[in-house]
Amino acid sequence: MNKKTERDFKTEILKLKKEKNAVILAHYYQIPEIQDIADYIGDSLGLSQQASETNAAIILFAGVHFMAETAKILNPSKKVIMPDLNAGCSLADSCPADDFKHFIEKYPDHKVISYINCSSAVKTMSDVICTSGNAVQIVESFPKEQKLIFAPDKNLGGYINNLTGRNMVLWNGSCEVHDILSTEKIIRLKIENPDAKLIAHPECKAQVLALADFIGSTTAMLKFTTTDNSKKYIVATESGILHQMKKDSPGKEFIIVPKDETCSCNDCPYMKLNTMEKLYYCLLNEQPEINLTEDIITKAKVPILRMLEISKNNKLIK
Repeated sequence: MNKKTERDFKTEILKLKKEKNAVILAHYYQIPEIQDIADYIGDSLGLSQQASETNAAIILFAGVHFMAETAKILNPSKKVIMPDLNAGCSLADSCPADDFKHFIEKYPDHKVISYINCSSAVKTMSDVICTSGNAVQIVESFPKEQKLIFAPDKNLGGYINNLTGRNMVLWNGSCEVHDILSTEKIIRLKIENPDAKLIAHPECKAQVLALADFIGSTTAMLKFTTTDNSKKYIVATESGILHQMKKDSPGKEFIIVPKDETCSCNDCPYMKLNTMEKLYYCLLNEQPEINLTEDIITKAKVPILRMLEISKNNKLIK
């Protein structure tokens, strides 16, 4: 049998999707072919919102493990599948649930805000979840006098502390894709491209954010590049976002900040585990499937729904 081409996989995936009443959710960091076949492409907030609203019987999640878990938590009666269970997250891994439990026990008078890039077990210990797109809004939903813990990303937490004047206790976690980006590489790119604006994800280090012309979630960065009048951008985040940026602004130039001197890319190794071939077999066999205990689902759903409610209604938490 001849090996299937990417085009063959696309045809078969679309056929299976219709037959099985499935929806494909994909993150901006997926490979272009997966982004192009998805029913919805977005960041963590948008994907969570879509997962909470879908009527599909099967959710095929092209992203990483915590994202598929979130979809299952929001849709316990639906089948949630993902192409590769090894597609984890360095940020989520930086916050083991047992260690986090001991950590928050030291601060009994604090409320816990957890970035969505964490395990379902950590979500059960949280008062509310946030994403990079709504983190400031979530933090500001608490009264100023309320003491807070923010986990697991120390860079995002520090950025929010600076913006809001808060003094949240930060868990010492980070994303390897964003934390590795250096000011030296960025300064060199800015010197080489004086007409370019630097846009950065708030998971980057404070030194990088201090150099940025715009800071925001992947969706916010994408929107900024479509509405801003600059023609060139230096992009400090995962390189998968460039696909949508180029599609939305074909006349503009985008330069990714490289992770090292040997390449001009900055890829998340976990996001890039997903391929069209894996998508096809995942949908064909309806495996691997995400399964969580009823207890985890019940407890983790509360802070996620609270996030979605606040994002929609701008509610103040008492």
